[in-house]
Amino acid sequence: MPIKTLQIPTADGLADAFAAYPDRGERHPGVLMYPDGFGIRPVLREMARELAGHGYYVLVPNLFYRHGPAPVAELPEHIGEEARQQVMAELMPLLEAHTNERVLRDADAYLQFLTTRPEVGAGPVAVTGYCIGGLLAVRTAAAHPGQVAAVAGFHGPVGADGPGLLSGLTAQVHLGHAEGDMTPEALGELNRALDAAGVCYTSEIYPGTVHGFTMSDTDAFSPFGLKRHWDRLLPLLDRALTGSQGSVSDNRT
Repeated sequence: MPIKTLQIPTADGLADAFAAYPDRGERHPGVLMYPDGFGIRPVLREMARELAGHGYYVLVPNLFYRHGPAPVAELPEHIGEEARQQVMAELMPLLEAHTNERVLRDADAYLQFLTTRPEVGAGPVAVTGYCIGGLLAVRTAAAHPGQVAAVAGFHGPVGADGPGLLSGLTAQVHLGHAEGDMTPEALGELNRALDAAGVCYTSEIYPGTVHGFTMSDTDAFSPFGLKRHWDRLLPLLDRALTGSQGSVSDNRT
């Protein structure tokens, strides 16, 4: 599965990125994948390659390109709890500087770039994200309702912007929450906001998981959580981007 390093023109410069896609001479549905707060690293390349193997062109940008190419912080091969605290202390100012205005400017550029790739077919795209990337995915989908047909967020603060953001969604949605992040009461409140917005969605707590459960290079990793993530994400993309009429299971608890 080819991995190609790219430079995406944005309003503020060039964002380094990579794309994974099937090694075939045909066009594929496009997916914009936002990394977690640790950014681009081997585990993100593995996940993008896995998704590309199912027939998608997957674009993964460096969220912090304004501060340098990825990785903008030195990352150990395995991010344990002590290393996590040290790295997050370094990255937190960058996250705080990544304002909603910057997010939306970048999203415009990422989607423009994605949809004009010769390997990407015509039609809508999907956006997925992890941790803070989950929130960025939802913001991107809400800002591009005619272009984004599916959005997924995993162990992300997707409700941080309040119900106003959710009301802008027209995409099909899946939200996979860590048990360590989301109480049943908070899940109920979020899902009621999604109901009020008229969103077609599934939103559930993945049992026994903590924040970061999809990332195999961290102590938070859960094989069960990662598998359920694929079990939810792949059918969502299939329905929204390839026209499959598979049913949407109701996982709102």
